[in-house]
Order: sequence, then structure tokens, then C-alpha cells
Amino acid sequence: MATGDGPRRVTIADVASHAKVSTTAVSKVIRNAYGVSPAMRERVSAAIAELGYRPHAAARAMRGRTYTIGLMLPHIRNPFFADILDGLMEQLADTDYQAILIQGGATRTTERRAVDALIDRQVDGIVMVGPLAPKTRLEEVARQTPTVVLGRHERSTVYDAVFDDDETGAELAVRHLIDLGHRHIVHITHQDDSVARPADLLHKIRSEAYERVMREHGLADEIAVATTYYTEEGGYQGALELLERSPCPTAIFAGADQAAFGALAAVHESGLSVPGDVSVVGYDNTRLAALPNISLTSIDQDGALMGRTSGRLLLERIEGRTSAVRFSVTPGLVQRRSTAPPPHSARAHASSGMDTANPPH
Repeated sequence: MATGDGPRRVTIADVASHAKVSTTAVSKVIRNAYGVSPAMRERVSAAIAELGYRPHAAARAMRGRTYTIGLMLPHIRNPFFADILDGLMEQLADTDYQAILIQGGATRTTERRAVDALIDRQVDGIVMVGPLAPKTRLEEVARQTPTVVLGRHERSTVYDAVFDDDETGAELAVRHLIDLGHRHIVHITHQDDSVARPADLLHKIRSEAYERVMREHGLADEIAVATTYYTEEGGYQGALELLERSPCPTAIFAGADQAAFGALAAVHESGLSVPGDVSVVGYDNTRLAALPNISLTSIDQDGALMGRTSGRLLLERIEGRTSAVRFSVTPGLVQRRSTAPPPHSARAHASSGMDTANPPH
């Protein structure tokens, strides 16, 4: 099958000839159509494997499907996004679908271009993680292409939503620190180019929950928030800003692990120790958080479950479901060595004969 210009692409006709069946029969097997006998499916599948045949994406699109799923991430630096991708790929593993990854970027303009690129390539469905676009734009996309939105809390009749119970997660983080004896608790939150309602944005929900829990425990005067970004640099700058306060905070709640990693660096560069002087809590429970040299206490929102659920809901949409589904993940606290009682509390425990050398895990 070679020519002077290199190997020729194997066609459906080649498969039919090899299997000694019609091209219609091959097409039915590829489409998993009804009425194909097991013997026919086995014969055609064997021919496909022997010849290395791959259906042409453009041709499949003309027949109605490309068997591709578009995954739009804001960026690829956040390790939590890897958990989402792992879950999505696990859900697609036993199907004919493949995921195409694209980066939306930091502005609504770059995000629109990324989503348009997926639509132009005729993907069968799109998972958008933390999109910046307004609800009207999301619904415009969902009317063209089945869509699942991950990380936004708004309700829509057109697309499905997968999100974490961010209010509960933030409450777990702040209550954990208060229960350890901390009063000077500060928070690092996020800012972006989103035009969604604040009540639908995860970072707004987490920040408001932090403030609410602080007020409920009589700590309203201790509330302090640094608005930066859920990045290592953002967490670093936010922590430096907050550590300038007087009295110095004894605990930092960062709204994402990635920001918490930056906060850890800022604490150490300020000549302080974690958790001896300052406790740090993150959000996402990424794999990096569990590394022994980091050992970050974090809120687990199960990114793999989110990815699997997004894939399952998207496939249901592709197969014809039209009713909207909202799926909420219940978070949990994973305590590690980055949190302990505040310094004065630790000294008090030591004087009473209690062992504080090993903070809780």
C-alpha cells in the first residue's frame, strides 16, 4: 500500500476487502450499530487491528460524531486539574472517545477563542473547568455542543454542572484552625476576569464562608483577606502582605493548594516556621500536598470524582439526555503536619506536661 510519497492511509474499503465483507458492514461495526452479529463484529475488528485502521475524524464528523471530547482548562499549572483529567480519562477508557485538552487562558477573549476552536473541530462534547464567560455565553455554547461546566454553582436548563460544596469546605478549614486555638486567622483568595455572579464563583463562596465562620466565633476584628491569585506567586505575595499585620497571623487559609504552596515559601522566607509559628491550610488536596516535605493540611474535593462525573454526564448528553443535572461533591478535611496549635497554646500545653513535639497528622 505504499506509494512514492509514503505509506497510504488505510481506508474503510481496505478493511472491508481484508475482512471479505461490505463497507456498510464495516461502518456498522465502527458505529456500534444495532444488528451486527458477534461473528461479523469479531471479523471486522480483527481486520481493523491487523491493518491499523483509524477512522478519519472529518469523515466521522460528517456522519454525526468525531468521538472526541474537549476539555478546557484555565491553565495547566494547577496540579488539581491533573486529577480532573485523570478522572475524565478513566471514564472514557472503555469508550471510543478521546479527550482533547485546550487552555482557556486568563481572559474571556482567550477563553472564547479556545472554546470556538473546539467547536470548529466538531468535538462531540465540552467540559469547561472554571470558565470565565457569563452564563449567557455558556448556554450559547451548550445549545450547539453538549456541555458540562465544572466549578461554577449557577443553575441552567441547558448544561450540566459539577461543583464542590465550597461553603462547607471553607467552613471545615476555618473551624479546624479555630479548634486548634487560633484566633489570628487570615485568608488568601482569588481574582479573575469572570463576569459570573459572585454567588456562583467558588473563590467568592470560600472567602465569604471564611468571614462568616470568623464572625460566628467572635473573631470579626481578626478578619483579613489578601486578594491575589490561586497560583504559587499569588499565594506568596498574599502571604507576605498578611504577615505584615500586627499582631502577626498564626494561621493562613489559602483557597487553593497552589496558593498555599506559595504561602509556605513566604512564611519560611520571613524567618518563621510551619506550623511552629504559622499554620497553613490549602484547598484541593492535590498529590503535591501529601508529599512528606510539604505535608499540607488541605480540603479534599476529589478532583478525580469530578472528572469521572463530568465525563459520565457528558456522554449521557451526547446520547440524548436533555434534562439538566447538578452534581455536588462533599468535601473533607485531610489533616497533615502544616497545622498545629498556635505558639502560645503550644507553650501552654508544654508547661502542663502535654507532648506537642508531634503535631497531629
